Amino acid sequence: MIERRPFDSLGGADHGWLNAKHHFSFASYNNSQRMGWGALRVWNDDTIAAQTGFPPHSHADMEIITYVREGAITHRDSLGNEGRTEAGDVQVMSAGSGITHSEYNLESDTTRIFQIWIIPDTHGQPPAWGAKPFPAGNRSGNFVPLASGFKEDTDALPLRTRARVLGATLKAGETTEYTLGGNRYGYLVPAKGSVELNGIKLEARDGAAIRDESVLRVTALEDAELVLVDTER
Repeated sequence: MIERRPFDSLGGADHGWLNAKHHFSFASYNNSQRMGWGALRVWNDDTIAAQTGFPPHSHADMEIITYVREGAITHRDSLGNEGRTEAGDVQVMSAGSGITHSEYNLESDTTRIFQIWIIPDTHGQPPAWGAKPFPAGNRSGNFVPLASGFKEDTDALPLRTRARVLGATLKAGETTEYTLGGNRYGYLVPAKGSVELNGIKLEARDGAAIRDESVLRVTALEDAELVLVDTER
């Protein structure tokens, strides 16, 4: 089963400095049919104006993954971590027992990110943060784990949940496959470009909620950049 969720159907709000689109219920967007997908709870498509951002605020017991699509985001937190994550790179914050952080676009141009929240398997652990570059060439033609709760994904940022966040880049006409498994939930969003997923066309920034599909076959109709979350039910 694949349910296409067109970008124009997503909830959201335009705050001036932030134009946010929500794949799932979030903040003032309430949709009882879109409360999450497996352990995936939030997927926000955020456009952040230059020299603005999210002031310090707190989280607990959530895995928060930031995928930077354009520009860069600068992170600071109550653990003393500070880092700048730029386009194509990923940061993971395990909120654990509690952490306060800020995320600012300190650049001269607009920043665009996907912010993804996944429910952890255990609660109350010490908070943590990390970031890592993932050059587009290293994920050309196939899905590569960017963040993962599986020990075998040694090059991925660690998650405290049995889930993966994966990225791929495809040239127009190129096809790749990913084995999802019958007991897993998948959620795929093309960050750029249109693709065909198991025969269903997705435009850039559309969502695809996937279950009971053992293999995902993705063909790029134009040059495309993809992000996929694979979680337990």
